[in-house]
Amino acid sequence: MKYLWRLLPFTFILLIAGCGQQNLSALDPQGPVADMQFSLIRLSLYIMIFVIVVVFAIYLFVILKFRERLGDTHIPKQVHGNKALEIIWTTIPIILLLILAVPNVMATFELAEVDESEEAITIRAHAHLFWWEFEYPEYGIMAGQDMYIPTNTRINIELESHDVIHAFWVPALAGKQDNVPGITNYMWLEAPNEGVYLGKCAELCGPAHWQMDFKVVAVDPDTFETWAANMTETPYDESELTEYAVEGRAVFEQNCISCHAIGAEGGNFGPDLTNFGERTVVAGYMEYTDENIEAFIRDPQRYKPGNNMMAFPDMPEEEMDALIEYLKILKVLD
Repeated sequence: MKYLWRLLPFTFILLIAGCGQQNLSALDPQGPVADMQFSLIRLSLYIMIFVIVVVFAIYLFVILKFRERLGDTHIPKQVHGNKALEIIWTTIPIILLLILAVPNVMATFELAEVDESEEAITIRAHAHLFWWEFEYPEYGIMAGQDMYIPTNTRINIELESHDVIHAFWVPALAGKQDNVPGITNYMWLEAPNEGVYLGKCAELCGPAHWQMDFKVVAVDPDTFETWAANMTETPYDESELTEYAVEGRAVFEQNCISCHAIGAEGGNFGPDLTNFGERTVVAGYMEYTDENIEAFIRDPQRYKPGNNMMAFPDMPEEEMDALIEYLKILKVLD
């Protein structure tokens, strides 16, 4: 039993290997950029495996061939240098580095290319403490937390930050790129299949860094065009509003509209809420329930420390319920 503790590191590795989320892995590439980067990962892995196998093979050969044997009394011949061996173990690493470097350099130049064709779409990814805002300059719309894109379309992304250094990372679609204040960085991605791809901030940016999640929602081009057109409009028909939702809209206009936009109305200090009713999480990471919506509105610092949202701890329960009812009807794809 006293030796079992030695197995703990291996047990820990096995446990953390299962700690992942769907699509939050670079080992499950879902687009051309991710495929390119995954091929580089595999190439470096194959090279490392080759080096390990060769080194251990030589190590075992030397141990077995030159081990001490019974009756050995002589001292092995002492040698100083071996030009042939020195050339071999200098040349082989150079060759391996070239094999690794050439495709990396080629991929770097390819990933830096900006597609200016009419088919490509440009999205500005604005990073804030601690949420994401996505601007579509060609459509004149802003979206909060969820970045909608059409499938099989080149997406040029301009990365900006409004406070500290963040990093945009959607592992299944592309590697990370930093959002740096005062600097615009560029990257691109493409999603061949419809689906929801999980993204995270990959740069330590403050106490709520780990909660700065977002989603890339890939839909067919027609659905995307419908979404983009509806994001500029009020996402409901007045006749469909319940009396309770009308009360919630009044609460929203009194307390929230200066920071949060719905359609073409409202401020942009906080995330756009035009399609809040279609989201699957609250504040980027919490389960989408009435209880969590209320909890975050009442005490946002508890659930995202360091964020800039105002708290509403004393909002009457009836007003809170009406506000939540109103927020949940905000849908643009229904």
